[in-house]
Amino acid sequence: MYIPKEYNFNDDVEIKRFIQHHGFATLISTVDDKPWATHIPLVLKNDNTLEGHISKANAQWKVFEQEPIILAIFQGVHTYVSSSWYDHENAPTWNYVAVHVYGKIRLVSEDDLRKSLSRLVNKYEAQSEKPIAVERMSTEFLNKEIKGIVGFEINITNIQAVAKLSQNRDAKNHTAIVNELEKRGDHSSKEVARLMKEKGLSLTFSKGEGIKTE
Repeated sequence: MYIPKEYNFNDDVEIKRFIQHHGFATLISTVDDKPWATHIPLVLKNDNTLEGHISKANAQWKVFEQEPIILAIFQGVHTYVSSSWYDHENAPTWNYVAVHVYGKIRLVSEDDLRKSLSRLVNKYEAQSEKPIAVERMSTEFLNKEIKGIVGFEINITNIQAVAKLSQNRDAKNHTAIVNELEKRGDHSSKEVARLMKEKGLSLTFSKGEGIKTE
């Protein structure tokens, strides 16, 4: 993706943490020579592998073997920034954080799919008062559900990340943006303001094309 050098985010540890926290992704590939996108949760199994599953009724999985190159987009918080907050004339803009993960996808066995489902459920049930678990589901129910989905793994080949948090503004205008976002009170504005205060002027940037894993 296009990333202006001042917004290129290259901190491997933080990017992986971002993927884990914003796990609902858009999986993009080509089906019948046309772009195809599926919105699904993905789990970072290890530093080099994403895992997930899609419905068997979804045509996307049927071309994974022929078209193995995949793009997964993870979107973080984002919000509108008004140029009326600056001490000079400028254009309004949008602050956001996003990660693009490129890789090669392959289908996995039913046994691996069951393990993947267990990790996925355990991750999102961790804060539940009465958490469910794949291992406690009835065999009949689980087998029925398994028949309707296809599991896969993505071998990550490249990660590109952008964190546009007004790093191109001086300290005075940067602070003004944070203050105005906090006044709004909505979740996205407050989260962007928090990121700007914590990291907006100190993120690790590079002129490179992203994190290459192979």
